[in-house]
Amino acid sequence: MNDLTYGILSRLHGASGYLSGEDLCREFGITRSAVWKHIGQLRDAGCRIDAVSGSGYRLLALSGVPVAGEVDLFLATRTAGRIFHYQKETESTNLEAKKLAAEGVPEGAVIVADSQRAGRGRLGRTWVSPAGKNLYFSLILRPSVVSLRIPQITLLVAAAIHQAICDLFPCIDTGVKWPNDILAGGRKLCGVLCEMQSEPGMTHFVVVGIGINVNQDDFPEELRDKATSLKLETGEWFSRSRLLATVLNRFEELYLNWLQEDDLGFILPYLERYSLLQGKDVCIDQFSRQITGTVCGIARGGELVLQTEDGTELKISSGEASLRKAYTHL
Repeated sequence: MNDLTYGILSRLHGASGYLSGEDLCREFGITRSAVWKHIGQLRDAGCRIDAVSGSGYRLLALSGVPVAGEVDLFLATRTAGRIFHYQKETESTNLEAKKLAAEGVPEGAVIVADSQRAGRGRLGRTWVSPAGKNLYFSLILRPSVVSLRIPQITLLVAAAIHQAICDLFPCIDTGVKWPNDILAGGRKLCGVLCEMQSEPGMTHFVVVGIGINVNQDDFPEELRDKATSLKLETGEWFSRSRLLATVLNRFEELYLNWLQEDDLGFILPYLERYSLLQGKDVCIDQFSRQITGTVCGIARGGELVLQTEDGTELKISSGEASLRKAYTHL
């Protein structure tokens, strides 16, 4: 669909009732048959549009597909999502984003796919990416901060996603699992993967990959006790376009604040309030070693603060956390 089609969609979305074909013709400088053609394209894309002779057209429902024209209806950002790349299928949105970032695409560009053939999570894990169900996107950032601060972005994104989910779905009890997951009922709802290209003293770009389980109502058997979706938690279908816009709105606000600060101090109270590990006995797996202790909080630099059995306080910058007592991997 082109800008004109999306322009008609925007007018229908903003209208309180029916819009006459004559009004649309006059506003967009096109014929009635051209209006009908664009209405047909919107319907083919999944929008529900009522047409009544003598009254005109009325939008009943958006398709919910995260395409530029629908996301823009809810977007309130200055840069995030204003450059928009949508693909029906791709290998990985992070791979696409890294290519575009290396070519000089500006900060704030978003790459969205309806499905991924090789979606990835942290530690090289596969992210199941069926078509027409969930939200898979990557955001290009070019922060002018020292490279040591870049890992903080993961928690910043996690906070933004959590805020967006709370805005749209307050009935779902969700929490943040350090450093990059959103869980509901002990099962993963969302994951974040940050990758960057840098050299000493300079970060060229950061690519933030996000996967949110939205309308998936079934998972492979091996994931059923580990993964969930917004639909499974509520029984309702959700608009992926509105969710994407809300995440971007929330993230840009936090990101601009973070750029003015020296660390994550301004968002720490929120992260600790919704932390699923706060006060819990955990085991941190760091490949070559395991560290156990009680989580005391999150440091201003984004590290997990752990108190070991001998009373030593450690700051953990990386690793996979699991609860010790219940022996349940979060």
